[in-house]
Amino acid sequence: MAVTGPDGHRESQLCRLMEQYERELLRTCYAILQDRQLAEDAVQETFLKAYRHLDAFRGESSEKTWLVRIALNVCNDLRRSRWFRFTDRRVTPEELPDAACVPHDTALADAILRLPRKQREAVLLYYYHGLTLEQTARALGIRPASASTRLKRARARLKDLLEGDDPDEE
Repeated sequence: MAVTGPDGHRESQLCRLMEQYERELLRTCYAILQDRQLAEDAVQETFLKAYRHLDAFRGESSEKTWLVRIALNVCNDLRRSRWFRFTDRRVTPEELPDAACVPHDTALADAILRLPRKQREAVLLYYYHGLTLEQTARALGIRPASASTRLKRARARLKDLLEGDDPDEE
């Protein structure tokens, strides 16, 4: 059945966005939430919110940046829920869906997953989604200087983790 009417264009836009970004968003949500079912729920909620606000999207950022921002907000809402705080969320790199998002070096992937959430988000957006510093900052809702600082700290932390100089293990 063909989609007609005023929502037909919106539905075709949503289908295109889902086809283009669903896998990347799933990887990002999974890396943040560390639970596949929650990540799938977060992606579904992301596209639902995007659909509701398609008409309000002004193009001030790329579609990808806009969707990532929505996904991060959904993930953060889930992380703040009472249920989430009492559930074990440890994940191994092998459990990540579609490993194309994470480096093939499992030591690096494991180190990225061990970063503090804010640093992990910045690394995922900048390095694995290929967003610019400005786009990363916009997706995180922070200034570019703050995004740069998070990336700098993340790189230093990753260096420590990969060289075995993890101060948290002492």
